[in-house]
Amino acid sequence: MDKYVITISRQFGALGRTIAQKMSEELGIEFYDRDIVEHTARRMGLAVSEISKEEERAGGFWAEKRYPLGMGPVSMQEELFQIQANIIRDLASKESCIIVGRCSDYCLRDMERVLNVYVYAPEEKRVENCTSILGMDEKTARKMIQDVDKARDAYRRKYCKGMAEVFDNRDLCIDSGRFGADETAKLLCGIARSVFG
Repeated sequence: MDKYVITISRQFGALGRTIAQKMSEELGIEFYDRDIVEHTARRMGLAVSEISKEEERAGGFWAEKRYPLGMGPVSMQEELFQIQANIIRDLASKESCIIVGRCSDYCLRDMERVLNVYVYAPEEKRVENCTSILGMDEKTARKMIQDVDKARDAYRRKYCKGMAEVFDNRDLCIDSGRFGADETAKLLCGIARSVFG
């Protein structure tokens, strides 16, 4: 099978990362998520801790989820986006892979053999996922869902010119709350095999 890429964008708590991991195992291809930050740190000659210093200062693990690229100066944010976009393109040019988040659908908009997926779920299902899988209390879960979705939406509007809406440049949107992580991954793997041969 020729090289292909699947991008997965997701709502917080819809289990997009978990689905990507399961798809990676079933399809036998790599998936990239937070390791893109590690690649960025190496490329910039900085420690990962330096890149995420501002987000840690703002509240630790959950702030990192809320602001995955930090809250530093605008110039640093612009530089991080450009470097991460280059890393995403580099990874996609080398091998079949799954890339989670980081506006990867936008970064690869001119590349052929890309399937752009958006994973969503009803809020109550996402709250359930946050409490049962991530160990949050319900109040924290609801706040995180609101804050992370808002931050991701703002990030997309800032960097994805002409593709700010949820359906823009997405080939497929799927409700993981209806199917669960395992079945969603299987369905998406089936579609990928059908599309890419």
